[in-house]
Amino acid sequence: MASRSTLLILCYFLSNHLFAQTSKPNHLYTFGHASAFIGGLYDAHISYEQIKPYGNFGLGAPDKLDGEIVIFNNKFYQTQSSGKTFEVKYTEKTPFVIINNFKSDQTINKTGPFTKSQLFQFLDSVLTKKNGMYAIHIKAKFAFIKTRAFPTITQKPYPPLAQLLPLQHFFASQDIEGDLIGYRLPSYMEGANITGYHFHFLSNDKTKGGHLIDVILNNMTIEIDELDGFSVFPPPTEAFQKFDLEKDRSSEVKAVELGKKN
Repeated sequence: MASRSTLLILCYFLSNHLFAQTSKPNHLYTFGHASAFIGGLYDAHISYEQIKPYGNFGLGAPDKLDGEIVIFNNKFYQTQSSGKTFEVKYTEKTPFVIINNFKSDQTINKTGPFTKSQLFQFLDSVLTKKNGMYAIHIKAKFAFIKTRAFPTITQKPYPPLAQLLPLQHFFASQDIEGDLIGYRLPSYMEGANITGYHFHFLSNDKTKGGHLIDVILNNMTIEIDELDGFSVFPPPTEAFQKFDLEKDRSSEVKAVELGKKN
């Protein structure tokens, strides 16, 4: 029979084996579960240190909903409800992140101006596979951009995110340069992921960010990375195991993405 110390080493290896792997090219990794997160599971369960081997590009949320997260060029940035934006320590944890190793398959230059709806219409004309998975990086000069972040939520039971819309903080900037980091994901990924377009912003000087609400942009360079697979690692928590995943939260997701009720 194996010794107690041998069993402990084996358990440690098994529990950490996932995070010792290297990421696959053209692959999206989801840590957490979007519907569960939007439904109120804001407690972090995985560190950025564990996530970072899986990519250099992505977005997510901080522990207890303290703002918004963007991953760009191998670094993790947080924008709090105060508007403060900063690079986070890898020891911090998150309840939800999607990430991939970004490698552009296609680059497009456009002068604009483009509103948010015009941008999405143009992207739809380029991203021709209805059921394709795309990571999208847009570097641009922004005539106007509006973003948002939620404040920290500490009192349990946590309400669903759509009920917290009155608490979100908005930030507006004009004549600013920066990057949009985001995805267009197909409907069959609904639930574990947020489908459709989802972008977060990061200014060139790394002092402004947040979830994209509205925009007018010019002189943009669009880089597209077409993905061919995805993996989901749900929260290893008792709260997730008890969470009702059968409830249709599509209207809540839409309200949260737009920053307002329909």
